[in-house]
Formats: sequence, structure tokens, C-alpha cells
Amino acid sequence: MDTGKNETGKDTIKITKGTSFTREHAGSNTMKTGEIYITEHDMQRLRALIEIYGGGNTPYLDRLEEELDRAKVVDPRDIPSDVVTMNSVVRIRDLDTGEERSFALVFPNKTGLGEKAVSILAPIGSALIGCREGETLDWEVPAGIRRIQITQIVYQPERIGNYDL
Repeated sequence: MDTGKNETGKDTIKITKGTSFTREHAGSNTMKTGEIYITEHDMQRLRALIEIYGGGNTPYLDRLEEELDRAKVVDPRDIPSDVVTMNSVVRIRDLDTGEERSFALVFPNKTGLGEKAVSILAPIGSALIGCREGETLDWEVPAGIRRIQITQIVYQPERIGNYDL
């Protein structure tokens, strides 16, 4: 993991193993170190998921495990309301095309919702977990770099008292 400044002088973090992305958060000092938040409940389930699917050449699991290893684990009642948690519905904007999209961040067995759900095991899923509303990700994909911004967390289970989804 490398830290530094981008061309606008914002602090950034670039993860160089597997799919890489850079995070920026306008107006927040807490995200400059790349700090992400995970609820205790999500951490337990995500670690179990890694255990079940792990082994062999699994870069998507390695990426998720890297995110979990650096996460600040909090009680579900204490998670900030602007953080992407499991089962959150997020709206993102592609900053290059202006295209907006909303979807739920779900476990692999819940992706039957089609384009309205993204698995935590997808590169964009592991990139979003623990991020905050307003944050921008420079996401490296085979076709190049995509810049996306989390424009809204439409639904976060913990925000309305659903701590065990």
C-alpha cells in the first residue's frame, strides 16, 4: 500500500495488490489515512466467507482480506451513518461519464437481484466496503482507470436499527 498526494494535493492511498484504487474524501480528515469502518457483525461474516472460499489463487479474497485487516471494527450501533456496510444501498457516479447507478452491497448468495446487487467479492464491492458518502475512488480496471464517487448511501441497515442483516 502506498500513500501520497495526487495532482490536486489531496492525500491518497493506492492499493497495489490485485485491483487497485485510490480513495479521496472531500472535507474529512478522518479518511486521509484510508481508515475504513466495519461492524463487528460484518467482520465476523466476512472473515467466515474468506475461510469458506479461500485457498488457491483468489485475488478477490486477498483484496477483501486486506481491507478487513486495516479496518476499524465498531459495534453496529456506533457505525457512522455515512459508511457503506453490508446490505447498504449506495448510489455511485462515474465521474468520467456522469453515469449514475444504485445497487445493494451483498453477500455472494444474495446476488440474484441482478444489476441491483453487487457481491462483496466483486472488485467494486471490496473497494466500497467501509467507505464513506462523498468519497471518490480511482478504480483500476482492465480498460484503464474509472473514477467513481459515492454520492449517496440510500439505505444503511444500521442507520435504522437493523443490526443483524
